[in-house]
Amino acid sequence: MALAACQSQKAEPEMDMQQAGERAEEILDGTVAAIQPPVKWERDNPSQLACDNGLNRPIGATSVYRGRTILTVVSARRRGELLEMVRRYWKQQGFGDFEIDSDSHMPQIRATSADGLVAILDVGDIGNVFLTAGFSCAKDSEMTYPRDTPGVPGSSVETDGLPRKYSAHWSETAPH
Repeated sequence: MALAACQSQKAEPEMDMQQAGERAEEILDGTVAAIQPPVKWERDNPSQLACDNGLNRPIGATSVYRGRTILTVVSARRRGELLEMVRRYWKQQGFGDFEIDSDSHMPQIRATSADGLVAILDVGDIGNVFLTAGFSCAKDSEMTYPRDTPGVPGSSVETDGLPRKYSAHWSETAPH
């Protein structure tokens, strides 16, 4: 994951970890809903990393990221269409500072909202697609997660992140 921790963060975080997680979930839910025709997806393991002052001393803030794994097989021919659809949605949501890596094998798009939310769409080596959203620094607080979030205490959900669902549109071919 191409995520930035908030080392040597100068500005005070504007929201706490719970608010950051909820905002990330909101943009991820909107992003997958904007993909048409719809794709199958699942929540990915969330991540948190304590922010520090650059000398490994915590500053009372934590980076908070949430994710989605697209389970629908997206063919190489359809990847550009998917990236453009997501870019348009993020732009409608007020995101800017777009960074687009048009690598034909593993493209990526990254954008930042006015409130500092970073959203990333990555295509992996085998064509698996990941969406990540979060904040590089949020005030430390308690956090809750949606019920079907893997990798958190109390969750029985497991994920392997491999695309195995086929779509006439996105996959272009059915399994043999």
